[in-house]
Amino acid sequence: MKRLFGLVVMIAVAALAVEALTTQSKAAPTSDQKKVKEKLQELHEFIGLFNANGGPDKAKAAPNELWKETVNWGWKFKGDDTWLTVEFKDGKYFKSGEMRYLTAKNKYEFTLVDKADKKRVFEGDLKNETLTMEYVDPESKETQQLVMNTVSEGVRFIYRFNRKSAGTTIYKKEFVVTGNRDGESFAAAKGKGNICVVSGGVGTSTVSYKGETFYVCCSGCRDAFNENPEKYIKEFKAKMKK
Repeated sequence: MKRLFGLVVMIAVAALAVEALTTQSKAAPTSDQKKVKEKLQELHEFIGLFNANGGPDKAKAAPNELWKETVNWGWKFKGDDTWLTVEFKDGKYFKSGEMRYLTAKNKYEFTLVDKADKKRVFEGDLKNETLTMEYVDPESKETQQLVMNTVSEGVRFIYRFNRKSAGTTIYKKEFVVTGNRDGESFAAAKGKGNICVVSGGVGTSTVSYKGETFYVCCSGCRDAFNENPEKYIKEFKAKMKK
C-alpha cells in the first residue's frame, strides 16, 4: 500500500514538473528577447535574395577579377530565440553566416563562414543605416572589416570587405559586392504596404490559416508561421490595433 501511495506521489510530482515546463515555454518573451528582435528588425531591408556582382574595390577591375553571386538573407526562429541567416551562393570568399544581437554588449554579432569552412566572428554597430563590423585575426592581429547597407529603399544590397594590418590605422579596401533584389519590380509594386505577420517587415508572399491570408517576408518566417500560426496571428493583430 505504501509503495502504491509512493508511486502515485511520484506520478503527481512528474505531472506538475511537466506542467511547469509547458507553462514556462508559453511564457511571454523576456525584455532581452524583445530587444533582440527589435534590433534585428532594423536590418530587415537585408531580408531577401539579391543577384550580385563582386570585384576589387577600385575604380577599374580586370574582367578576370569580377564574379557573380547570390546573397540570400532570411529570419530564423527557435522558441523565443531569433536571428538572421545568410547564404552566399557561388560566393568567391564566403559561404554562409548568422547574424545575432548581443544585448549584454549592445552590439551585432555576425558569425561568418568562409570558403574554407573557417568561422570568423565579427561585432559592430548600426549607424546611419550602415552596419560596420570588425574581426581581429588571433594570429596575425590583422583587423578585418565588413560594411553592409542597402540603398533605394532596400532594392539594392551592398557589402564591402576591408583589412587593417596590426599597428596601423588605415584600412585597405579589398572588395565590394553589390546586388539588386530578385524580382525588384514585383517587390516594389506588390510588396509595399504588406506587413510580414512574423517579423513585421515587408511581406512578399502569402500564407493562410483558417480562411485568413497573411504575408511573410522569407522562408524562415513562413516556417515559423506554419509551426505556430495562432501565436503569430494573435501577436500581429494585437500590434495592428495599437
